[in-house]
Amino acid sequence: MNGASPGYWRRLVHQFTSDASELDAEELARRAEQSGARRASECSSGQAVTVLGRLRSVEHCPRAAVPTLEAELFDGSEAITLVWLGRRRIAGIEPGRTVKASGRIAVRDGRKVLYNPYYELQRSL
Repeated sequence: MNGASPGYWRRLVHQFTSDASELDAEELARRAEQSGARRASECSSGQAVTVLGRLRSVEHCPRAAVPTLEAELFDGSEAITLVWLGRRRIAGIEPGRTVKASGRIAVRDGRKVLYNPYYELQRSL
């Protein structure tokens, strides 16, 4: 085997046979685990959590009472919606950015949500 371990070949074959989105999801999940963040798929309503992932989308939602900024964070296992009430824009919160967010999980329309989360912008992968 030319000195390479069987694990090396397994990883190499996996890289060539997996699509880019699957490899990206695995890398996000690995990075979240290394940072000590919880996987979004393991979080449930009412829990105080810290999650780490990449923002897939960011949109301003003008509401009658309070404008909101909503971002979808994907950590490789599941998406969580981050909602900032009373905000139209936050510097650095943009699609493709890696973010570590903390707060208490709520469920809105069957989706996991963090309202007004504490967040840290991370270096890109």
